[in-house]
Amino acid sequence: MRIRSKLKSVELDMTPMIDVVFLLFVFFTLVINFTAADQDERVKLPVSELAQPSEKPPTEQITLHVLTSGRVIYNGEEEPLPGMQKKLDFRLLVLKYMKVAPSDVTVIIRADAQCDSGHILDVVELCQKNSLTQFVLRTKQREE
Repeated sequence: MRIRSKLKSVELDMTPMIDVVFLLFVFFTLVINFTAADQDERVKLPVSELAQPSEKPPTEQITLHVLTSGRVIYNGEEEPLPGMQKKLDFRLLVLKYMKVAPSDVTVIIRADAQCDSGHILDVVELCQKNSLTQFVLRTKQREE
């Protein structure tokens, strides 16, 4: 007499593992995009001995890249300075909706090393007309 054992085949449910991998993928994709938003390869920062990392990151920030021609890059789009008014108005409207005062916003200016200081002053002036008062000028730290 032959005895048959009835073994059920065991299968591993991969759905939870796939969900976790997908969530990790989305998380790292978002983190990478936020850090890349601050940089633009068209702008070569000046080198300074006084450059220091900020003590704490600003809560709300607007990053403006100033090219040698005086044009400004905002959100990856290059615009002449007068065209920036419309973009700043929209950004400030969004911040107002989020209940963030313009005085709480830090404007990060990344100007090219060869950029005329007059272009930087024009950008600061435009921001001040829109009630933005906190500014940070980005530079590269001199390597010893």
